[in-house]
Amino acid sequence: MQSETASTPPSFGGPTITVTGLYRYPIKSCAGIALTEARLEPRGIRHDRELLIVDAATDRFLTQREAPRMALIAPQIADGTLWAHAPGMAELTLRLAEDGPTHEVGIWRDRCMAVDQGDEAAAWLSAFLERPCRLVRMVPEFVRPVDPTYAAPGDQVGFADGFPCLLIAEESLADLNTRLGEPLPMNRFRPNIVIAGGAPFGEDRVGRLRIGHLAFAAPKSCARCTITVVDQATGEPGKEPLRTFATFRRAERGVMFGQNLIHAGVGTIRVGDRVVALEAKESDVDEHTASLAGKVTH
Repeated sequence: MQSETASTPPSFGGPTITVTGLYRYPIKSCAGIALTEARLEPRGIRHDRELLIVDAATDRFLTQREAPRMALIAPQIADGTLWAHAPGMAELTLRLAEDGPTHEVGIWRDRCMAVDQGDEAAAWLSAFLERPCRLVRMVPEFVRPVDPTYAAPGDQVGFADGFPCLLIAEESLADLNTRLGEPLPMNRFRPNIVIAGGAPFGEDRVGRLRIGHLAFAAPKSCARCTITVVDQATGEPGKEPLRTFATFRRAERGVMFGQNLIHAGVGTIRVGDRVVALEAKESDVDEHTASLAGKVTH
């Protein structure tokens, strides 16, 4: 007997799927930058999560989970220089260091070798976030592997949580917004790649895809955390969308929204590129919960 995946042609649920948005986040958990094209390098999109803010005492990574004001830090990287803006702060301009004092920093269960970016950046960030912290950059030759449960040997990631890219469909956000009292913008979910043209949550059932000329694996959905309740324009936390996600996007690992991607090789993708489903997979969202979603009122 064939499985559902084997018998179902791969599809996003629409005839023509295209890339409508590309984003990178130069400092993990800080504001993102919209792109018209993105260069995929071994760790992911060039300059995405290239830098990490760590607690000065523990060398553990900091995110909007602990410091929601990180949403208000707007960084840009070009030609080896970082510029950063934040409300009430003078602009930070910093020549990024690849060499210098290195130390081990913690991100989830991983320990990574990183280069400290100096006292000026540390003082600027500590003043704005009102806690002692440092800015670090992964050592160029260091390899942080993607979880081998989902990845092939050699797949690696920078300071993203666990995978090089995150993809979300516009239709999936639109579906969520029909269930909320107030609609949310896409930046709540911090994707790298936004697509349109398919069915809501059509991306749940695609295991491999091609964007332009570059192939990607989509091994698992993204489990969403409390960062999604932080207003990215104000840095203020609320309650949604996690409360609503729990009514229709529940899975064994939490509530799911978006697909983690691993790219095969290097290349450039662009807004407007066609997206093609290459292989189907089973959704890891609780189908019983999803079927009840339409009966829930908010």
